[in-house]
Amino acid sequence: MRLTADLINGSLSYLNPLKERELDLRGNRIVAIENLGAAGPQDAIELTDNDIQVLGNFPLTPRLRTLLLARNRITTIQPGLADALPNLCNLALASNQLAELADLDPLARFSRLTHLVLLDNPVTKRERYRYWVIWRCPTVRFLDFQKVKDAERSKAEELFGSHTLPTELAKKIMSVQSKRLDVVSSLARSGSGDGRASASSAPATSRLSRMKLSDGERKRLQERIRTASSLDEIARLEKELAEGRLPTGIAAGDAMEE
Repeated sequence: MRLTADLINGSLSYLNPLKERELDLRGNRIVAIENLGAAGPQDAIELTDNDIQVLGNFPLTPRLRTLLLARNRITTIQPGLADALPNLCNLALASNQLAELADLDPLARFSRLTHLVLLDNPVTKRERYRYWVIWRCPTVRFLDFQKVKDAERSKAEELFGSHTLPTELAKKIMSVQSKRLDVVSSLARSGSGDGRASASSAPATSRLSRMKLSDGERKRLQERIRTASSLDEIARLEKELAEGRLPTGIAAGDAMEE
């Protein structure tokens, strides 16, 4: 489902127990964050139990302090997110799909982030996960509901150095980001129906490869990818293609109508 202005305006907005103005968008199967300018000033936004893949595309929202995004499908955090949410204090990202320690680096730019939850993400299984987050996000006081101790901060500094002079271990970790499956690109390449999709993308590509795209359809798909204006548009294309559906305007009949 798209996060439209109508959905936002029809959703519950109320004063939560902390006397914060909270917008409830829970459980709407939203696939991408968009149109939140229609929400007006909010202290908290509840987006738990949706299908969001990219954490980003927020308008400038200086009032927002709490963002709840547990049980989504987030694999990517937009690098400039902190610029849009400069006063964010509480971020819940439990049960998502963040995989590498370096994927968390955009969180380092939040200067007021104090409470962070990343439980049940693959990244929490990485060696030195807790020390890495403590080092990259020095303002965080509670990580995964556990208070950050001074001894942990000292150990993190011992492992990773300073932010101006990181250790070799820190540099190595920063260089390893998720090799995120580019569903869109792989599908566009394999959509000619020649069956040469890579093994890693086979579940997603097999449906589209059976469609046997014409050269014209494949070119239109590649052009749509090339001209995508945002990460959210890419996420929507990925979802449609992974489900075996061609986006509007790609099929030969759609192109003739245009």
